[in-house]
Amino acid sequence: MDPITIFIVATLMMLANGGVLGLMHKDLPVSLQPCAETWRIATLLLAGRAVLYAVQYELPLGLGSPMANGMVMLGCTGYWRALRQFDGAPDRWWMWLPALAGIGGVLWFAGVQPDTPSRILLLSGVVAFVLMAGTLQLVRGGTGERARSRKALAGLFFLVGLFVLFRAGYFLVRKVGPSFDITGEGAWINTASPLVTALLPVVGTTAFLFMCSQRIGHQWELAAATDYLTGLANRRTLLAEGENRLATARQRGTHLALALVDVDHFKAINDGHGHEVGDKALQHVARQLQATARGLDFVARHGGEEFVVLLDLGQHGDAQAAGERLRLAVAGTPFTADGASLTITISAGIALQVDGDTTLDQILRRADDALYAAKRSGRNRVELA
Repeated sequence: MDPITIFIVATLMMLANGGVLGLMHKDLPVSLQPCAETWRIATLLLAGRAVLYAVQYELPLGLGSPMANGMVMLGCTGYWRALRQFDGAPDRWWMWLPALAGIGGVLWFAGVQPDTPSRILLLSGVVAFVLMAGTLQLVRGGTGERARSRKALAGLFFLVGLFVLFRAGYFLVRKVGPSFDITGEGAWINTASPLVTALLPVVGTTAFLFMCSQRIGHQWELAAATDYLTGLANRRTLLAEGENRLATARQRGTHLALALVDVDHFKAINDGHGHEVGDKALQHVARQLQATARGLDFVARHGGEEFVVLLDLGQHGDAQAAGERLRLAVAGTPFTADGASLTITISAGIALQVDGDTTLDQILRRADDALYAAKRSGRNRVELA
C-alpha cells in the first residue's frame, strides 16, 4: 500500500472515530463533555492533516505541508489539553506556546528561509514534547485512577513520541533535501509514519472512550455508596462496612464500637433559618466528624440529622473519650451560613459489641438507647450504653 492510500484510509478511520465521539458527546456527563469535545477537535485536526498530505499536489507549492505540520502540532496539544480537562486540571495559556512557536518556525523554514532538516527537527521536537507531557499527565494525574485504558493510552503516547524522535533522527542522518516528500515512495519510514501517527486518533480515541466509560462507572459506584449531601458513606455502605468489621472482630477476638450521633435541636435550625441553612449545618457537622476521625474510624450518615462513627479502638483506646472528642470538635467550631451564626452541638450514644451480637443492628439499637439517654440528660453530651 502506497503512503497516499495509507493517509486516505487513516483519514477515514479518524473521521469515523471523531464522528462516534461527536454522537456520544451529549450522552456523557457534563463533567466529561469539555474534554470529549477537545479530544474530538484534536482528532479532526489530525484528520485534516492527513487530508492535506494526501492532496498536497493539488495545492499551491509549499502550502500543504506547512499547514499539515501546524495541524498536527495543534492536534497533539489538543490531546494534552483534553487529558488535563479529564483530570480536572486548570487550562493554562502556556500550553499552546510550543505549538504556536512551532507553527511560526515551520512557516519560516518553509517560505522565508527554506530549510527542510530544521523544519523536521522543529516539528518533531514540538510534537514529542507535547506527547511526553501527555504521557506524564496520564501517569501522574487521575487522582488515584489506575484504569488499564489509562495505562494503555500512556504507553501509546510514549511510543508515538519515541517514534517521532526516531523519525527526526532518521531523516537528519539521511540528510533529506528540500524536495523531501512524506508521501513519496521508496522509504519504509514514509509507509510507517502515517500508520504510527494514526494510532493516537484511532486507537487512542478508543482508549479515551474507555477511560470515560470507566470514570462514569466509578461515579455510579460512588453515588450508590455515598450520601449526596455530605459526601460521607451512606446507610447502605455503613451496614456493609459494619457487618464486615463485626465479622472481623469475632474472628480476632476483638470488639467493635460505634457512636450514634444526632445534631441537637436540628428542627429548630430548619424552622428558624430554612432548609438551605439546615443542609449546610449537616455538611458542617459531617466535616468536623470526618476531621476528628482517627486511624480506621469510619464516618457515615445514618439518615436525617443522624451520623454513625465506627470507632477504631486501637487508635482511641477508650470509646467514650473518642465520643467526647467528636462532641468537642463540633461544639468548638463556629458555624456561619447566609448571615446566620449558630452554635451547633451534638449528642452521642456509644455501644460496644458484646458476646452474642450477630448483627450490626443489635449494636445500633443499644447505641440508640444511649443516644436518647444523652438527649434526656440535656443534650450536648455522650452516653455509653
